[in-house]
Amino acid sequence: MLPINIKLCNNQLHLSLLLQEVYLKILFIHPYGSNFMAGVTDITTIFNVMPPLGLLSIMAWLESHAVPSEIIDCYATPLPHELLVKKIIARQPDLVAFSSTTSSFLEAYRIAEAVRNKDARIRIVFGGAHACTMGAPLLERFPAIDFLVLGEGEQTMLELVKSGFSNTDLIPGLAFRDADGNAVVTAPRELIPDLNVLPFPAYHLLPGFPKKYKLPLFSSPRFPNSSIISSRGCPYQCSYCDRSVFSKGFRFNSPEYILEHMAMLKRDYGIRHVFFYDDLFTFDRKRVAEFCELKRKKGIDVSYNCIARLEHVDAELLSLLKGSGCWQVNFGIESGDPEILKQHRKFYGLDEVGRKLKMVKDIGMRVKGLFMVGLPGENEATIRRTIDYALTLPLDEINVTKFTPFPGAPLYKTLLEFGEYHEDWNLMNCMNFVFIPTGMTKQQLDDLYNEFIRRFYRRTGIHWGYTKMIWKSPHSVLDFLKNLPTILKFERQQKW
Repeated sequence: MLPINIKLCNNQLHLSLLLQEVYLKILFIHPYGSNFMAGVTDITTIFNVMPPLGLLSIMAWLESHAVPSEIIDCYATPLPHELLVKKIIARQPDLVAFSSTTSSFLEAYRIAEAVRNKDARIRIVFGGAHACTMGAPLLERFPAIDFLVLGEGEQTMLELVKSGFSNTDLIPGLAFRDADGNAVVTAPRELIPDLNVLPFPAYHLLPGFPKKYKLPLFSSPRFPNSSIISSRGCPYQCSYCDRSVFSKGFRFNSPEYILEHMAMLKRDYGIRHVFFYDDLFTFDRKRVAEFCELKRKKGIDVSYNCIARLEHVDAELLSLLKGSGCWQVNFGIESGDPEILKQHRKFYGLDEVGRKLKMVKDIGMRVKGLFMVGLPGENEATIRRTIDYALTLPLDEINVTKFTPFPGAPLYKTLLEFGEYHEDWNLMNCMNFVFIPTGMTKQQLDDLYNEFIRRFYRRTGIHWGYTKMIWKSPHSVLDFLKNLPTILKFERQQKW
């Protein structure tokens, strides 16, 4: 195992690196992660293709400091491995930077390794959730990686580029190998205290935006649409969440900044609907109220969806959201078993959930429930309790994920006390069961998952709700019909 040295640095020292005028050709890669479910048609690009906002934020920050960059988004435009490598080499970059999740990491590394074999001059950088979670030990197993960006990437990438790869031990938020081949981790990168200093994501550098990008089917009334992230971090302590990149705090853009962001998307790209992809859009009540009031006053004709926690919801908040153009609210419900909920997240009384969701429906917004199957401590009875519970709720649609134990989540250290874990990064995309709770089998979990989806969507009320989408979300209906053969093939494979 590589020895790892922690090198602390003086913040004043690393700022001097910015004075160096070193210009490199930078290429960002957003890997596709072509590992949906084994033997099942991949329909992810039918239902949801969102711009890689993390990379676009870094690119915008670099551009604001006169450092140009390019991006290849393999998710919006999947390319065969050989062709992608050829395109990367043809651009003759000095640095290729990958942002990857756990499930897309190995695919990203295969690309990086091929690039390195073609041109040893190119430096390889990895960032994103997996790099931040695993840290310096990745350098031992994956020798093609030169640098890991740990934490927020904007300032770290800028300083790395400006340094010309020298004096990198003075740059916070990096892991790399020293001259002796030992892994070095620099001081932690301080979080950006005021997110308003960041420019809007560099949508203009994204080929095919906005036509190649779309929110999930039936989740928006208008097209074109896109996504916005207006905050970072989460103060809650759910057992299954990995907070390695943005930590546990909560920072956010001001209402004025958000509205300028929405106005820019409408003016420059014709965006008519956005999804606030924040973990907790409604956490800061004062911010939400100011945003809603200001949006009404300014008359920005862009509708939106958001994610909220049930404990934040009351009649006043819902009235503000509806009055400012909110079309759909998503809620993380996770389970219908109270003991499972108490084990894994801050408990919220199940009796109250239906009442709160009905309030959202009654005021005229759609409701989507987010559930998880296969958590540690689960058994067939708890999962069936969740299914039965979900069918009692006034939900328009659901999203059910297969529990995936990410290495940065609090429960990861005690996982084996509750079941069997097969650590296959390729399959860790919330669509494959890599953890099997004690007393259960993978087949049993898959069958219950499929039963959940089948029982929820094969109901008359749900069918009528989607029929109404002909006039509520006409672009979704057209997209659905265009892709109907692929969707039907997927349903047959899933035995829904």
